[in-house]
Amino acid sequence: METGDIFVSRDVKFHENEFPFLVTNLVQTDLDVPHEVHTSRDEPVTTQVALDDDDALQGDLHDTVDMNDDIYTSHGQHETAPSISPPHDTTSALTEASTPNAGGLLGRGQRVKRASVLLRDFITHVRTQTPSPSFSASSGPSVLEPRSFKEAMTDEGWRQAMQREIRALEDNQTWVLERLPPGKKALGCKWVYKIKYLPDGTVERLKARLVVFGNHQEEGIDYTETFAPVVKMVTVQTFLAVAAAKNWELHQMDVHNAFLHGDLDEEVYMKLPPGFSPSQRGVVCRLKKSLYGLRQAPRCWFAKLAASLQHYGFTQSYSDYSLFTYQSENKCLHVLVYVDDLIIAGNDSTVLHKFKHYLSTCFHMKDLGTLKYFLGIEVARHPNGIFLCQRKYALDIITETGLLGAKPAGFPIEQNHTLAQADGPLLTEPEAYRRLVGKLIYLSFTRPDLAYAVHILSQFMHAPRQQHWDAALRVDGVILIGPVVLSLGGL
Repeated sequence: METGDIFVSRDVKFHENEFPFLVTNLVQTDLDVPHEVHTSRDEPVTTQVALDDDDALQGDLHDTVDMNDDIYTSHGQHETAPSISPPHDTTSALTEASTPNAGGLLGRGQRVKRASVLLRDFITHVRTQTPSPSFSASSGPSVLEPRSFKEAMTDEGWRQAMQREIRALEDNQTWVLERLPPGKKALGCKWVYKIKYLPDGTVERLKARLVVFGNHQEEGIDYTETFAPVVKMVTVQTFLAVAAAKNWELHQMDVHNAFLHGDLDEEVYMKLPPGFSPSQRGVVCRLKKSLYGLRQAPRCWFAKLAASLQHYGFTQSYSDYSLFTYQSENKCLHVLVYVDDLIIAGNDSTVLHKFKHYLSTCFHMKDLGTLKYFLGIEVARHPNGIFLCQRKYALDIITETGLLGAKPAGFPIEQNHTLAQADGPLLTEPEAYRRLVGKLIYLSFTRPDLAYAVHILSQFMHAPRQQHWDAALRVDGVILIGPVVLSLGGL
């Protein structure tokens, strides 16, 4: 009274015998625009109350109630409050932020999103209205490979995969049920699960395979010879280069359950697969066809395939036993075999399709059409030649070493390196170094620029040191620059 100052406050009631905010009913108030409170005098005293958008999104509703305790009672009844009216000089920024439903509180996700002014000159996902790649990658269902039969039985997809495998084994007449003869030993078996991917990295199918414990076989009793040829990578590169130069057609076929087609000469017994209980005690499976896991399975399958190709008129190459050639007048066919994957090249489309039909009558084949993906190598055909790339394989190497977000390196190895004189500590886990260098060796099939560095690193596989590991990671840094395409020119 002495100074003439006027203080404006709200009437507050304290309920000390009740827990704060125990029972409250929310009353919608206009909190998005400023307010002015008029007193009895001519000069208005304006009090602006505005909530920041971020506070409105992240704050709890109880925080809003705390600012307006005067309009709530313990029973949720509304009391008389001072008259509130919006001012006439509302700023433009607050006018833009207000919405037609300004009386309601803004909830999470209700605020109007606006593009950043700093990004107006850039092409962004918000501007083009396309989903973010990170969202697309994380929103897809993740499929994991089971580590046990019990874990696989909890998933419907893996159960169907095992049913398909058992059905294929029965259709192929892989075994017959017999009692185990005295003095014979039945081998155990297990399920192995694998996810098959397409060249772009998406899941193609779930594969369940029954594998025999071949490590329990005894030489001379359960098997004799086990050798089976495998195609040389230099043969693959030469094969594709000649096909590009002569403009041959390139097709690919896959043998379904290849090892099951081989005939067994030895007497081998196997226990019933997991999940099957015998109707009679002592019943086991006597194998009539080879099965995955047997030591002689690759040899039996390759012998069966080679006999079928030679019956058609193919000649086996002596420089690489996995290469077969067919010649009839001016028509030629060439087949490259890698276990159950076949590349077929020829200069006549009719002869090529006739041969593919012959293979389908001999085995359960899957026609994959023109060659696109072989042994982790992406193949693209162009009138100017054939282009090879190992993009997915390189990405797997970078991910395994944990360098996906690292800075790329400019060159794979120092010019005056001293790796031969390295005297640092030995690696505690040399298997990681050997596995990494082995993958880099295979990657150099389409990356000749890495061949020298990988050649140097492969000299220290027996006792790798920390300097050698750092040098191998530097090669990974070169891969980070981006995929490299190897071109095999045509005519």
